[in-house]
Amino acid sequence: MFRQIAPNLYVSPQITVDQVEEARAMGVTMIINNRPDDEEPGQTNGAEVEAAAKAAGIGYAAVPVAHGGFAPWQLDGMAAAIDQAGGGKVLAYCRSGTRSTLLWALTRARAGDHPAALTEQAASAGYDVGPVRQIMDALAAG
Repeated sequence: MFRQIAPNLYVSPQITVDQVEEARAMGVTMIINNRPDDEEPGQTNGAEVEAAAKAAGIGYAAVPVAHGGFAPWQLDGMAAAIDQAGGGKVLAYCRSGTRSTLLWALTRARAGDHPAALTEQAASAGYDVGPVRQIMDALAAG
């Protein structure tokens, strides 16, 4: 269920409280929730995941992304949460893992990573960054 995109980054569809322990066992030190609460009936609320993460000694950050697109504050939030992990493993999740992947790719492109390399990394985990590739190119170009 957790797909590795980068050496210290995994993405996932919506996680449950029980999966927090699985993440801890994998060495995850930070969970990033990219899903707004109440997006669909029955999804695990972010506060529940946060409580389970804290109980397991895992950091937690909420950087929700709605279907309307990405804003600079979201890139800032994603970058800050990854930085807080201090090089530890990060698990980012949303409904399917796609928004987490796209937000990561935009954040890394803005930080100077090459968009083609980011595209390959995402594809190796089964995600397509095509919808944001032009933005990635623009961010990487400065």
